[in-house]
Amino acid sequence: MTTALLRVVVASFTLLTLNTAALAGPMTAGERQRLIAHLEMTESWLNDEVKHLSEAQRKFKMTPESWSVEEVVMHLAIAEPQYWDQFNQSLAKPVQPEFKPQATDLGMLWYGIDRTQRTTTGEARVPRDQFKDLQSAHESFKKLRATMMKVARESQEDLRARQFLTASQDLYQWFLMISTHSQRHIMQIREVKAHSAFPK
Repeated sequence: MTTALLRVVVASFTLLTLNTAALAGPMTAGERQRLIAHLEMTESWLNDEVKHLSEAQRKFKMTPESWSVEEVVMHLAIAEPQYWDQFNQSLAKPVQPEFKPQATDLGMLWYGIDRTQRTTTGEARVPRDQFKDLQSAHESFKKLRATMMKVARESQEDLRARQFLTASQDLYQWFLMISTHSQRHIMQIREVKAHSAFPK
């Protein structure tokens, strides 16, 4: 992401945070537009990063412990269904009009950009043999994204007045987090591809 584009995105989410704090009901037009745009961006970026890779490129690791491009895509195909299931669990709960998240939209956005803070994923999201190859994992990722995009475009649910499980985010922020989580790992893929030993 260029510096100029990053400034536009951050400015947009700043306005979103200031202007929607007191609103209730379905997503505003601005919220919906920004969520859809972020989901479209990360899906498009992932498509671009993984196309036309050789087997050696798909399986290259910077270190024995690090993930290959293929493993990163498998992780996304494993993690997003889990995150989406948690979204739907939270959506099934009653609206809480007085709920105020401690998290911010900007914090969710920054999570996708800042890879200086790195953590280890839970065992349930570690890529092993859940998919036979990168292509099958990518197809699974895209299939679920189509479902997410339909909800992002059409949902009339109040996502702001629903808490994500027992966490500090509202459900809109969790929806956004699913996309920013992908952004983090797209940046990881770019790091792998930029390595001096990455196969040509």
